[in-house]
Amino acid sequence: MRTVLITGTAGFIGFHLAKLMLDEGFRVVGYDGMTDYYDVALKRSRHQILLQNAHFSCEEGMLEDMERLHALFERTKPDIVVHLAAQAGVRYSLENPRSYVEANILGTFNLMECVRETGVEHLLMASTSSVYGANVEMPFREVHKTEAPLTLYAATKKANEAMGHSYAHLWKIPTTMFRFFTVYGPWGRPDLALFKFARAALDGEAIDVYNNGDMARDFTYVGDLVRGIRLLVDCPPVEPASPDEIEEGDSLSPVAPWRSVNIGNGTKVQLMEFIEEIERAIGAPIKKNFMPMQKGDVPATWADSSLLERLTGYKPQTNVREGIAEFVAWYRKHYDK
Repeated sequence: MRTVLITGTAGFIGFHLAKLMLDEGFRVVGYDGMTDYYDVALKRSRHQILLQNAHFSCEEGMLEDMERLHALFERTKPDIVVHLAAQAGVRYSLENPRSYVEANILGTFNLMECVRETGVEHLLMASTSSVYGANVEMPFREVHKTEAPLTLYAATKKANEAMGHSYAHLWKIPTTMFRFFTVYGPWGRPDLALFKFARAALDGEAIDVYNNGDMARDFTYVGDLVRGIRLLVDCPPVEPASPDEIEEGDSLSPVAPWRSVNIGNGTKVQLMEFIEEIERAIGAPIKKNFMPMQKGDVPATWADSSLLERLTGYKPQTNVREGIAEFVAWYRKHYDK
C-alpha cells in the first residue's frame, strides 16, 4: 500500500482527491490548517467522511509551521505528495495579500524542503489558470507565456511553479504542476460562483453578475479534476537527455524532471449560459444585479487539455448541465433546502 500525503484534505478539491485515492487503495495522510477563510464546519464535515476509512489519518497544522510539517513527513514517509493547501480566492487577495505570501510562498517552500529532505517518488502541486494572466491567446496551452499575472494570488502560484522547477532541477525531484480551471461540484467552496448563485437563488436573493454577464469560463467538474490528478500521479516527469526529445506542445523542462499540465474541461462556457443551467436545476429564475468587471478579473478562460490526454489517456467530460445538477442536489440535501 503506497502512502500519499495530501495537503488541504479538508478543502474542496483535497477532500475529493483523498476520497478517490482511498477508494483506489492508497493510504492517505491529510494535513490541513482548518483556516476560517470560509465555514470551518463544512471543512470538518468533509474530514469526518474521510475519517470513516481506516486508511485515512490527518493532522491539523499550518504550512508555515515547519517543525510540525517536517515531523509529519518523518513519521509517515509518504511515497507521493500532492500539495493542494493554499490561501485561495482571487478577490480576497486584494483584501489580505499578506496571507497569500505566507501560505502560498513560505508554506510551499516549507513543503518543498520536507520533500527534499525525505525524498518522494513524485511531487504534484496545484497551480491555477490565473497564471495565464493577461494572455489573450486561447485556448490556453501550457507552453504559452505566463509572465503577466493580474493578481497577487496568481503571482504566488506563478512563484510556486518557478520554485518547483528550481527544486526539480537542483534535487532531481519529479514535479508536476497542474493548472486548474474554475472547479465546481458537490462539497464546493462557499466563495465560488456556483455555491453563491445557488444559495442566493434558493433564498430568493439577487446575485451579482460581473462585467454585465459578458464573461466565459472553462468550468471543470471536480470529479473530472481529481481523476486527472490521480492519473498524473502515475506519470512522473523524467528529465530529457536533450531538448530534442521533448515533443511539441509538451511543457517538460529541458533541464529538470518538471512539467505543468492543464486540467480543464476544454469548453468555453458563457457566464449567462452557466446561470441559466443553475435556474434549470433549481426550477426558478434568479434575480440578477449586473455589475462592472471586478479588479484583477479576466473576461475568459479556456483550457487546451490535450497534454493531459496525451499523458494519461483521459479527457474531462462532464458538461455543465450534469455537473450543476449534481451540485444542486447535494446543496439541497446538505442544507435541507
